[in-house]
Amino acid sequence: MIALASDHGGYELKEHIKKYLDREGLPYKDFGTFGSESVDYPSFGEAAARAVASGECERGLLFCGTGIGISIAANKVRGIRAAVCSEPYSAEMSRRHNNANILALGGRVVGPGLAEQIVQIWLHTEFEGGRHARRVGLIDDIESRP
Repeated sequence: MIALASDHGGYELKEHIKKYLDREGLPYKDFGTFGSESVDYPSFGEAAARAVASGECERGLLFCGTGIGISIAANKVRGIRAAVCSEPYSAEMSRRHNNANILALGGRVVGPGLAEQIVQIWLHTEFEGGRHARRVGLIDDIESRP
């Protein structure tokens, strides 16, 4: 299950990606927003991030105007590694090397066709482990320190 969330700036792109996920037969849970009226992204980013962190959802896709704000909010949740990506290579590396469990996209930055490409690559790229697992572990250790 994939957690989805957006604010008003990412709403249209989220709706487009939902259609892509439907075509691919990939299940998702939408944590909102459910319209284009102005809302605050931290609430929606947190809800989806908590679903990923708890294991309710395996991964998450977040959307705001740039992808930056909603990813910052998501990264405040313990266990979340959200990456903002605007092109396929970064999306691939965020999975291979950083084991990102949330991808954030900017609805005012990335068009729908490119967003589908980025999401497809991100969803189908596995974490390499090895030396990267040690580094991800070091990132996780930061959360346990005051």
